[in-house]
Amino acid sequence: MGMVEFDFPAAGKYTADVLVIGAGPAGVCAAISAAREGAKVLLVEQNGFSGGMATAGLVGPFMTCYDKSGNTMIIRGIFSEIVDRLVDCGGAIHPLLVRSGTAYTSWIKDGHDHCTPFDAEKLKKLLDDMLVEAAVKVLYHTVFIAPVMDGRSFKGAVIAEKGGIKTIESAVIIDATGDGDVAARGGVAFEKGNSRLNIVQPASMFFRICNVESRALEKDVEQHRDKFYRKDGINYRSFHWYVTEAREAGDWNLDRTSIGLYRGVAEDEWCVNVSRVMGVDSTDSESLTAGEIEGRRQVEQIMNFIKKYLPGCSSAKLMASGSTLGIRESRHIVGRYIMTLDDVIYGRVPEDAIVLCSNSVDIHGRFGPKSNEYITVKSGNYYGIPYRCLLPKDAEGLLMAGRCISADSEAAGAVRVMPPCMAMGQAAGTAAAIAAAQGKEPGSIDVQELRRRLIANGAYL
Repeated sequence: MGMVEFDFPAAGKYTADVLVIGAGPAGVCAAISAAREGAKVLLVEQNGFSGGMATAGLVGPFMTCYDKSGNTMIIRGIFSEIVDRLVDCGGAIHPLLVRSGTAYTSWIKDGHDHCTPFDAEKLKKLLDDMLVEAAVKVLYHTVFIAPVMDGRSFKGAVIAEKGGIKTIESAVIIDATGDGDVAARGGVAFEKGNSRLNIVQPASMFFRICNVESRALEKDVEQHRDKFYRKDGINYRSFHWYVTEAREAGDWNLDRTSIGLYRGVAEDEWCVNVSRVMGVDSTDSESLTAGEIEGRRQVEQIMNFIKKYLPGCSSAKLMASGSTLGIRESRHIVGRYIMTLDDVIYGRVPEDAIVLCSNSVDIHGRFGPKSNEYITVKSGNYYGIPYRCLLPKDAEGLLMAGRCISADSEAAGAVRVMPPCMAMGQAAGTAAAIAAAQGKEPGSIDVQELRRRLIANGAYL
């Protein structure tokens, strides 16, 4: 199926049933799901490809999509389809085959069972294929400028594309920018990071390496597993013994104690999650620019360390660093319900749950760059994300999807990872298509009808 034909009057205006801003994990799934429901969908993305943090940020692997017990895959739907198609083309290892405490999870056990290693380049191509198949109109190299408002109702957007400034009219808009840019520029209330402590989680510059003798690297960890420990809120995990040696030799001055290496799909490839850039405000270009410069500086030092100190890595090569920082936290839009830490850890599943997941609360850097807090679900095997968290409190015509949904800082520390974001995107896209077809505001649709549509399309609810 080819790309859908869109109206493009001489005045420079697009029209759509559903407009999705941002083609990251949430936005892509939102666009595909809305189009499959019969909506005329326009997807706007500032990069020249889809995937967001998974491709531009090189964040990996996909974290768990299973329940706490590790027995049932509970994030399915479009996410599961993406994984299956990646596996078929050699671009992923199915999460069923990936267990916690292994090289694929950086030897971490809690909350890391059934992660999904994937190849970012193959994911880029696959997402293009799926968007074309769904007849989504895609505008890459296009920047969102401002929403078009009618009172408190979102009616469209002003964009800047290569041909100039244009407008888009749309029945429903989905904010999948990660930072909640659409909502914020439309005057919707938000919390930035943890407003009580006036901090945001640190950013990381992910990078990928190859030409690693993986067996030698894994053997070293196996011989030192009894040296893993946690003290004063700091994890001393893989290769902390070499970090100490390098610090004493003057080869390491980063405020990190361990080396987060995640084995990739190919035998010799690894994803590196070590750098930590504190205080980055991803809604501010100056702060983001400074953070990315610092992130690349850290990548160089980490890469030098890996080649000099880690077994099997003397000939390792840098494949690529992220073209953007991996952002963990920025704006949390105030919605019709604010998801809380207790909702997560006590396994609450509301009647309007549109996603089930078991991802743990993962908070980096609250007590300095070395610190990490990790809280797993205490009651039950999963919790539910309410549809109300996708709906801004005092606005109409807009849905949120991804890490900018309505959740407090702690709860967001659990649902910000990619599989839940992709499931949120599918839910938002389906809801938007229903609203557009019925001529309703997204907050007025029948949520149980939405849940039935999601289940029919493979979601686990």
